[in-house]
Amino acid sequence: MSLFNEVVKYCFVGVGLVLLTACANSSSSIRYQESTKTEKLSENTKSSEDSLFIYSDEDVPEFQDPSDLPEDETKIDLSSVMKNIEKKSSEGETVLSSKKEIMIMEIIKYMNTPYKYGGNSLNGIDCSAFTQNVYQSSWMLTLNRSARDQYIQGTPINNRDDLKFGDLVFFDTRRRVKPGHVGIYIGDNLFAHASSKLGVTISSLEHDYYNKRYMGARRIDEEGSNGGN
Repeated sequence: MSLFNEVVKYCFVGVGLVLLTACANSSSSIRYQESTKTEKLSENTKSSEDSLFIYSDEDVPEFQDPSDLPEDETKIDLSSVMKNIEKKSSEGETVLSSKKEIMIMEIIKYMNTPYKYGGNSLNGIDCSAFTQNVYQSSWMLTLNRSARDQYIQGTPINNRDDLKFGDLVFFDTRRRVKPGHVGIYIGDNLFAHASSKLGVTISSLEHDYYNKRYMGARRIDEEGSNGGN
């Protein structure tokens, strides 16, 4: 083979390699761009779905939208609370006193029970199951399962000064679901509830966190236990 033919051969081979490399790079670039577009589309779709999920579905599980309850609460002395309740009960009607005693004893039974989302027992319980169980066991009144559904039961109490023992108190503690938390008012600006940080405990409505997030209260009776106003 002549020198000229050898040169032509190697030129064709070199051009072929260049073209092959260029095509491969171009193909990789196209695939990368397509992958990036797909990822962006997926992200945009996810963002859109999340947005729709936030505003259209209020039954978001709490593990996806947790309550950010405070950890710096001062421990409430339960014995002093009980003494005050007993003192006020003795000044009121006997029937009312017995109702208070029955409910407070049920609350005491659950004290320090650990918090568990979806829990419904002394092994672990969430805020709305706590209020539901206490009402059912002490006053034989049926509450809905979620804080949001309990919020539409009974009679609304618009003024905090009008709160009475046993009223349900509600708080705006979650981003997607409102109300996100519920407890039972026991007098003197105190309420019993299942805290995600402390378990079943007693807290003060005057605590800065609860004071800012207080949404309102409902009074439940025989007529309002199965529906709302």
